Amino acid sequence: MTPLFRTTIIAAAVAVSGTALVAAQTNPMVGGAAMYPTKTIVENAVNSKDHTTLVAAVKAADLVETLSGPGPFTVFAPTNAAFAKLPAGTVDTLLKPENKAQLAGVLTYHVVPGTIMAADIAAKAKADGGTASYTTVQGEPLMFMKSGSGWGIMDGKGHKGRITIADVRQSNGLIHVIDTVMLP
Repeated sequence: MTPLFRTTIIAAAVAVSGTALVAAQTNPMVGGAAMYPTKTIVENAVNSKDHTTLVAAVKAADLVETLSGPGPFTVFAPTNAAFAKLPAGTVDTLLKPENKAQLAGVLTYHVVPGTIMAADIAAKAKADGGTASYTTVQGEPLMFMKSGSGWGIMDGKGHKGRITIADVRQSNGLIHVIDTVMLP
């Protein structure tokens, strides 16, 4: 192998590794699955083992088509563990066909129109005296405040949670993983 060929191969390997590293830094793994910025919110969510309850709820509420649409949307995506913190029977009750409208209300309370990065939340909170408020698709606001090194989220009932993974890019918006189900 000539020195020039060896150098070319090493340079190509470094370039590929660097591209993979940048891609990994750009979009974190969620629920053990790669999140691809070229896929929709729904296409990525179905691959996350931490969001099976959310995906089932989105399907039961007939919101798959909406969240697969062009957006952009910012989804504050509760994990399975977040749903498990709700009182016993709550999820089963919400998933019943007769509660579809209520379920849709809970889910759309986790969606804000547009693309709202963590830096946007920080800038708005700084400008607004420490808290940021965004109106959800459901129509009521979610509040955000600094919490340790990250961001806390609070619903209208005073339930508090945290953004555990921020800024997961999607082709039609953004996901922030949260550890608590927000209730309108």
